[in-house]
Amino acid sequence: MQIAKLLQDRRFIVMLALGFSAGVPLPLTGFVLRQWFSETGISLAAIGFTALIGLSYSLKFLWAPVIDHARPPILARLGRRRGWLASIQPLLILSILALGLTDPTQSAAVTAAVAVAVAFLSASQDIVVDAYRIEILEEESQGYGFACYVWGYRFALLAASGGGLALVSVIGWSGAFAYCAALVGIGFIATLCAPEPAAAPSEPMGWSRRIRTAVIDPFSDFMKRRYWLAILLFVGLFKLGEALAGIMTAPFYRELGFTRGEVAAVGSVFGLVMTLFGVLAGGWFVSRIGTGRALVITGLLQMLSNLMYLALYSTGRDMAMLYAQVGVENFTDGLADAAFVTYLTALTNRAFSATQYALLSSLAAVPLRFLGGWSGQLAEAMGWRNFFLLTTLAALPALCIMLWLLKRLPPPPRKQPPAEPIPLVA
Repeated sequence: MQIAKLLQDRRFIVMLALGFSAGVPLPLTGFVLRQWFSETGISLAAIGFTALIGLSYSLKFLWAPVIDHARPPILARLGRRRGWLASIQPLLILSILALGLTDPTQSAAVTAAVAVAVAFLSASQDIVVDAYRIEILEEESQGYGFACYVWGYRFALLAASGGGLALVSVIGWSGAFAYCAALVGIGFIATLCAPEPAAAPSEPMGWSRRIRTAVIDPFSDFMKRRYWLAILLFVGLFKLGEALAGIMTAPFYRELGFTRGEVAAVGSVFGLVMTLFGVLAGGWFVSRIGTGRALVITGLLQMLSNLMYLALYSTGRDMAMLYAQVGVENFTDGLADAAFVTYLTALTNRAFSATQYALLSSLAAVPLRFLGGWSGQLAEAMGWRNFFLLTTLAALPALCIMLWLLKRLPPPPRKQPPAEPIPLVA
């Protein structure tokens, strides 16, 4: 598909905008929030537990069946997917505004509580956006749709993380959060202008059948796959090493002496460019060698990138090494993300798109939210050097599981690019 044709199809522009809206809240309950907390003198252990603020990202499969089947509470005339987005996004904007009005120096608990609300609404938006992306595009257009989503998402991370931190010195923390709240409005405008996916024919059904259709069938359908438990274990462990390391980056950079402005400068445009290059390279890997093999290679590179933290720790406050560490980390993360999301999308049955994708992406967030909560205590107890060695080794279990899956479910000989998901995910 040529770029001109791509731009003429408004569905791809919508995916770009919805990806942007989905990406804005993530750093506000993650890196930006931890930077804010680290500047108030909160301990590493307490900062580590801020990972639990985002538990909604790991538990969103619990309310995904409601969003998948119930009518939107307002604006139902927009359709099931757009109606839910138009209901969630204004509340998300208001919650981000409220987060900026709190003061962690006076009550960190209040700040954390409002951040939990932001994470819940953000996770709910993700449920709808993921289902919309799967349903609005034909199978052969999913790759382009995901690329647009990723570009929007990554630009949002740049705007909210790098841009937001840069604005703090000018308009304060409350102003920076108000700026980020306004960015979510881009997604709301896209929702109003977007086409609604064709709805499946509905039929009257009682409560027992409705619950079975919404809750039981999506999970029982997934459990019919061969080696489904191994697949779930892989999904849950693939991001473990990255999650443990990522939670501690803000206090780690600060302890080495890097300023907020320096971190924002390096992690913004440069980090974004490296991530997008990684996503492109990851997509090429998937098309050339298949999803399963690409996951092993990109996962290995992502694992080894954690060793760059050790190199930065050895040199101390060195801007050149900071650029190298951020560049390698972002490039390998982009590589792995491209293969990983392709894998999750291929696992999803369109009949249960919202619920199944929410289940899989929730599992992928488990290491960050549950295990990552103890990363601060581990860093304090082990020291930075041993901590980052641990985060490197933490990626090995997932790679071993994928190698096991590839041995038992090998892809067929590749005479040409496949038109449908490879047997690995059957």
